[in-house]
Amino acid sequence: MKVTETEIKDVFIIEPKLFRDDRGYFFESFNAQKFKELTGSDLTFVQDNQSQSNRGTLRGLHYQEDPHAQGKLVRVVSGAVLDVVVDIRKDSPTYGKYISEVLTSFDNNMLWLPPGMAHGFVALDDFTIFSYKCTDYYHPECEKCIAWNDQDINIDWGFDEPLVSEKDQQGILFKNI
Repeated sequence: MKVTETEIKDVFIIEPKLFRDDRGYFFESFNAQKFKELTGSDLTFVQDNQSQSNRGTLRGLHYQEDPHAQGKLVRVVSGAVLDVVVDIRKDSPTYGKYISEVLTSFDNNMLWLPPGMAHGFVALDDFTIFSYKCTDYYHPECEKCIAWNDQDINIDWGFDEPLVSEKDQQGILFKNI
């Protein structure tokens, strides 16, 4: 497993070691001991989620507020996404900044997002399956959504008119979080 720091402190790209041959491939998708050693994060995942999206579907920018902020380890099981992470930790030097990373089922790279991040993605392929491990349970009373097209963040999603749920269309502006 290889871990690469991103421009946002504590957000990491995780590249698993793939073993490929004529039959296909094998990789270890999570190992708590290696994860702690390489990221410095000692945590417990309590909930796994999975979604299926068609090309052009945009989900996000989601987060949960304290006391139920979630850390997430995200990856693509099938297909590809443009994954976006926004730093919403008010005391962070990268507050309001975002990173984007293409995640695919071919390379099986993952992103680790500690609590204090808003997260979203747009599916680049039909029948994209996205999976994420969470460090806290879903609490609807703590759930928030930043507008995917917020002008202050100014994310280039690569789609002029993505398919966005009615709920996500009601996202709040970044300056109001």
